[in-house]
Amino acid sequence: MKNWAYPLAILTLVAFFVLRATYQSETIQNFDTKMADILFGNRLIEVFHYIGEPLFVVSVAIVLMVYLAWKMKNYRGLVFVLLTFAAGNILNQLLKKWVQRPRPEIEDQLTSFSFPSGHSMSGILYLFATAYILSENNKKVRKIQLWVGAIVLTILIGMSRVAGARHFASDVLAGWSVGFTWFIICVIWYERRKRAIQKANM
Repeated sequence: MKNWAYPLAILTLVAFFVLRATYQSETIQNFDTKMADILFGNRLIEVFHYIGEPLFVVSVAIVLMVYLAWKMKNYRGLVFVLLTFAAGNILNQLLKKWVQRPRPEIEDQLTSFSFPSGHSMSGILYLFATAYILSENNKKVRKIQLWVGAIVLTILIGMSRVAGARHFASDVLAGWSVGFTWFIICVIWYERRKRAIQKANM
């Protein structure tokens, strides 16, 4: 992982706590309102929520784990997937219960809490983890394509939650922020284990 990603993870963690402390402020509420006015009802963007649905994410996780176990024989990678996908989801649920922010008021709204956005957090986790694993042994051009795709899809998943009025924009920012931090924590573990195994085999 690039060296700049580690201090960025600290900044995104700080951003999460700032959003946690200020989401009820007038500034953040005005931001949420403006973003809702811009995105609400955009059917094209709203479609992207499907690739952030739990069933889709679990399907990707299974495919990725089969790839790591059978083709790559990378069992450390299996743990990495579980840490990012599964543990990341548990973390999201714990944070929702801690903050307990209601969702936007619309008809037939979801009953779970809103902050941070689960789709946004799981989206950045599974897309970044997939890009990281698949680009680990690929050429630079392939890496760029994978990461650009992961970033674009992450943004679209987050925007879809505002377009569908399932989340406030600040929920989405919080999901991205804490999601990126958790992703880097998992990467740190993965790369340290990789170096330790390499040293043991020397």
